[in-house]
Amino acid sequence: MKKVVLIGDSIRIGYCEYVKEKYEEIAEVFYPNENCRFTTYVLLNLDYWKESMGCGDDVDCVHWNAGLWDVSERYHDGCLVPLEFYKDNVDRICRRIKLLFPNAKMIFATSTPVAELQYEKPYVFCRHNSNIEAYNAAAVEIVKKHGGEINDLYGLLKEAPIEYHSDATHYSTDKATEVLGNQVFSAISQSLNI
Repeated sequence: MKKVVLIGDSIRIGYCEYVKEKYEEIAEVFYPNENCRFTTYVLLNLDYWKESMGCGDDVDCVHWNAGLWDVSERYHDGCLVPLEFYKDNVDRICRRIKLLFPNAKMIFATSTPVAELQYEKPYVFCRHNSNIEAYNAAAVEIVKKHGGEINDLYGLLKEAPIEYHSDATHYSTDKATEVLGNQVFSAISQSLNI
């Protein structure tokens, strides 16, 4: 049976159970029992998560994302993690995945778009799709350099109806969970030929 690891923020939390159920009797699906947040947090905790999930070196695929926390803005003072730092973190995460999961294919999922006008207090906290697009583009280039594959969740949801959103950032509605879950399932299945 194949082994799949899902790493990511609250968007991943929204679809991980759905993906796990779809892989019943086909693959074991592992993921941390927490929000993996921003790139620095992933870099810090990847080895801990591997150990706590009980994963060995026989993992076949790591599907991961990080970016929405990195681009978050508070009080209009710029993204939490500047783009150059984000790029360095993505590069280091790719190397760390290869080290910790030496036999795994790596799939990077782009960060999903937000409904900018739905942030209740944008002067205190918000995200902008222009930043998400820039960070996604930078990450895609780096991940490809490391031989990783891309699952374009941003493109998948760019024209999605507003009803897919459960709030300005998340897609916790039934339909969006199904759409995201099916896309992740498909990307992993295609990569692993299962």
